Amino acid sequence: MDDKRTVPADPRWQGTGDTALIVTRLEDGREICIRTVSPGDEARLREGIARMSPRSRYLRFFSGATTPPDWVIERLLDVDGVLHLAWGAIDLSDPVQPAMGVVHAMRPDAGDRVAEFSVGVVDDYHGLGLGRLLAATLLLDTRDDALEALTAHVLYENTAAMNFIRRLGGQRVAQDGPTLEYRLDIAEALARLRQEQDPPGLADIFAHFDASEAA
Repeated sequence: MDDKRTVPADPRWQGTGDTALIVTRLEDGREICIRTVSPGDEARLREGIARMSPRSRYLRFFSGATTPPDWVIERLLDVDGVLHLAWGAIDLSDPVQPAMGVVHAMRPDAGDRVAEFSVGVVDDYHGLGLGRLLAATLLLDTRDDALEALTAHVLYENTAAMNFIRRLGGQRVAQDGPTLEYRLDIAEALARLRQEQDPPGLADIFAHFDASEAA
């Protein structure tokens, strides 16, 4: 990754000493920062969810409410890097530097080899490859946590999410009413993403984690 790239000076987006971050670009060339989520991101998270369309909120949270209940927000922010991994993206090309999307993997016990996967992207950034960048970041982050697979619960009408998961090699394993469950093998998903050329920022994501692993 280009060493000349810098994160914004705005303290709202500064990471702590424990925050990992990657600066890269979307398919349209705009510069973004992908970094680990912290409890201090509550206002940013709420703003991002409010900017999603009612349809997108419904497909992501199974509810069209402007904001999820407080307990859901608390759960999304309760990130420890072991039971709960989470990365968020911010738009460095916008002076406001808004939140763009977030990806999560949660499991009840550190010994579990399977975690629950979810990703949400604000409508303004649909179709630019952000979902793949966030997914790649999370999948690579799981390599140090002995995880083998991710599961995702998707509404049957969410064809975009189903296509996204299947593109990564996900297989449908169960159904509960209108909710479908998919299982995603982490190694297979990473192999597929490593072969992709778009968005070009995928190369930055892999380079960041490959360098960290080699260090």
